[in-house]
Amino acid sequence: MRDPRLIAETAAHPYPLLFATVSGAHLYGFPSPDSDFDLRGCHVLPAREVVGLGAAQETVALSHVRDGAEVDLVTHDARKFFTMLLRNNGYVLEQLYSPLVVVTTPEHAELKAIARGCITRGCVRHYLGFSATQWTLFERERPRRVKPLLYVYRVLLTGIHMMRTGEVNASLPECNAGARLPYVDELIARKVGGAEQSALPDADVEFHRAEYLRLRAELEEAAARSALTESATSRDGLNDLLLRVRLGRAAAGGTFHLEGTAMRTRHEADHESTPSFRAHQ
Repeated sequence: MRDPRLIAETAAHPYPLLFATVSGAHLYGFPSPDSDFDLRGCHVLPAREVVGLGAAQETVALSHVRDGAEVDLVTHDARKFFTMLLRNNGYVLEQLYSPLVVVTTPEHAELKAIARGCITRGCVRHYLGFSATQWTLFERERPRRVKPLLYVYRVLLTGIHMMRTGEVNASLPECNAGARLPYVDELIARKVGGAEQSALPDADVEFHRAEYLRLRAELEEAAARSALTESATSRDGLNDLLLRVRLGRAAAGGTFHLEGTAMRTRHEADHESTPSFRAHQ
């Protein structure tokens, strides 16, 4: 995505980015006219910050209002991000495979290839747990709104799709193309049209409670029948990539070569006279 607001946010990041993608409602397929932009990604800390005595900044969070839109950027250092991939974490898989790319690198493409081994049957626990949390939040609301309910269906249908196909797809409209649930399309239309604050009648809540339980059971069955491995098989590949991006950057005098325009960390901007950073956005 070449939205200048998103590019400006990634350019403000203090470390080189391995990748940055759009997550949240825009990725899920139901943004409202006033929806924030949620950017997620992976950065690479310099070796001296990782091996030194100081606390490494494993997670960086930035937030700015740019041309009237709130843009939030959250990234994890490569070691933390790779570790999360190995733990059946569907959320970071969705970030990695998001088709809405703001910053990419050759290492991003390599990471996506390696992380295929992190798409596992064990990810069902992430989707079951996340859907239960979202359902609890929905039930506690008064009045109950469309937006939290859409998150329930998004999580369940993404999980079912992953268990059946081995593919990561966080788009609710695309996953529902296979599920063919007409009420999901109706809810999306209300949310995209700006009616996300509208309340749901009690009769509708009972219907959706029954559908939530039915889809949970469907997700559990899909996992039981899935051909995916139970746990990740990509540890060695991720470890090798981590060593190369970390140590290769150190060997290059603190540079991390991405594709595109010049980028450098704030620390290096203060301490290096001729840094060479390139990013593709």
